[in-house]
Amino acid sequence: MKEIKLRDYQYECTEIINNIDPGAYLIQMATGLGKTVTFANIQRKGKMLILSHREELVRQPLKYFDCLTGVEMAGEHAHPMDEVVSASVQTMTHRLERFAPDEFDIIVCDEAHHSAARTYRRIFDYFTPRLLLGFTATPNRSDNAKLNDVYSDIIFQRDLKWGIKNGYLSDIYCRRINIGYDLRGVRSRGGDYAPGELEKAMDGTADAIAETYRTMATGATLIFAVSVQHANDIAAKIPGAVVVTGETKDRASIIQAFTDGKIPCIVNCMVFTEGTDIPRVETVIVARPTQSDSLYTQMVGRGLRLYPGKERLNLIDCVGVSGKASLCTAPSLLGIDLKDVPERRLSEMDGLLFELPDKVERAADCPESWIKNIQIVDLWAQEQKYNTHGVNFFRMPDGSMVCSLMNREKIVIPCQDELGRVLFNGRLMPMQSALDFAYIKLTTNYKDQEYIWNLEKAKCWGKAPASESQLKLIQRRCKGFDPAGLTKLQASQILNRVMSGGRRSA
Repeated sequence: MKEIKLRDYQYECTEIINNIDPGAYLIQMATGLGKTVTFANIQRKGKMLILSHREELVRQPLKYFDCLTGVEMAGEHAHPMDEVVSASVQTMTHRLERFAPDEFDIIVCDEAHHSAARTYRRIFDYFTPRLLLGFTATPNRSDNAKLNDVYSDIIFQRDLKWGIKNGYLSDIYCRRINIGYDLRGVRSRGGDYAPGELEKAMDGTADAIAETYRTMATGATLIFAVSVQHANDIAAKIPGAVVVTGETKDRASIIQAFTDGKIPCIVNCMVFTEGTDIPRVETVIVARPTQSDSLYTQMVGRGLRLYPGKERLNLIDCVGVSGKASLCTAPSLLGIDLKDVPERRLSEMDGLLFELPDKVERAADCPESWIKNIQIVDLWAQEQKYNTHGVNFFRMPDGSMVCSLMNREKIVIPCQDELGRVLFNGRLMPMQSALDFAYIKLTTNYKDQEYIWNLEKAKCWGKAPASESQLKLIQRRCKGFDPAGLTKLQASQILNRVMSGGRRSA
C-alpha cells in the first residue's frame, strides 16, 4: 500500500480490522472522511477484491495502492498476479468461474447498503474470504433493507455529524428552491429515476437553475446536471461557467483553474460524484434529482472538504413535483424522510444541517401527517415483516416509532440500524424484540389507556364519518385545520395525538 499518514480515526479503524476475528463486518464512515484510504491501509494476508455498485467508481480506489492491481469490468480482465482487483458487481456475477472460491483474503464491499441484493449475495455465497468488509457512507433509514443476513456486527462508526463537529468536514447551510420540474411521469429503474425520462422532465429548467446560481450561490460553485445537454444548457447561461463530462480530457487543468479562482462555476454530469478532491467548492447546486441516498450523499460530499476562508458549504436543492417518489434533499444526509411533511411546510426546510431534524419533526407534527401515519406504519411493518401487535405507533421522520400516552408519557423505539437492531431499555436488540417489549409494557402498565394505544380497536370504526363532537373538538384544538370529511378513525388519530400530549404544533 502507498505510504499515507492516516488520521487518528482512520488508524483506529484499521487497527480494529487488523485484529478482528474472521467474519463479515460493517463499517460506517461519512463521505469525506476517507473510507477508501482506510481500506487501502488494511493489512492483507493475500489478495483483495473491491466491489463497487456503480461502474464509474471501479477504478478510483486503485490509486491508493502501490501493488499490482487489476479491473474486472466490461472488456477489462484482471491478471492472476494482481494483488488487488476492483470489480463491478454486475460484471463479477458473470465471471465467478475465473476465480477460485478462496482466491481473496479480503473482500471490500463499497456502498455496502446494497449488499442485500441478489447480485451481491451470489458473489458472497461463492467466495470464502477471511474478511468480508462492508463500507457505507449512507445514513440508515428505517425502511432500508436490513443487512443482518450479510454482516454480523457494525465495528466502526463515524457519521457526518461527528465529522463536522470534530473539524474534519465543513458545516452545511441548506436551502431549497422550486424550479418547476414534474417527475410524476418519470419511471424508476434500479432504485433511481430512468435517465432518459429524467432528462426530458428536466428540459427547460436551465434558466431557473442559472437564476438560482445568480441569486443564491456564493463563491466557487459546483452544479450537478442530469445530462451532457442539460449541463451545456445551464453553463451557456452562466458567464465563465465550464462544463465537465465524462468526455472532458483536461479535467485536472479545469480543477486547478477552478481552485485558483479563474473559473467561478463548474457544471458537471455524473463526473464529480465520488473521489474528486476539490476543497474550494463553497456552493453545491443539486439540479440532478435522485432517489438514491448514496448518489445524493456523494454529490454533496464534493463540497464537504475544508478550505481556508470557507465558512461552510452552501447547499441548494433544486426541487419540483416528485409525486410518490422519495426525492433526496438535505435531510436525507441525516437519514430523515420528508414524506410525512405536508407540501405547504416544505419551504421551511432551510437552515444549518443540524437544525433540520427539529424543523422536520415540527412540520410533520400536524393533523395531515397523523392521519397518514396509520398507512405509513402498516406499510413499513409489512415491508420489514414486523408485528406491531396493533399498537398505535407514530413513525417519526427520523425513523423512530413513538407511542404517545396520557400525561405526555411516551414509549420511543429508535430507528433500527443496518442490522435491524435498536437500543431500547438500555439494551441492543432486534427491532421485533423492541416491539414485543413495548407491547408487554403497554398491556401491563397502561391497560387503562388501551383506547389510546390500541389501534386495532380504533380501526373498527373504519370509514364511518366522524361524529359532530369529534369535529368540534378538532376545530377547537387544531387551529387552521379543516376536519370536514374525516372518518371516525382519522378523527380518533388526531384526537389521540392531541389529548395524549403528543402534539407539538398544529
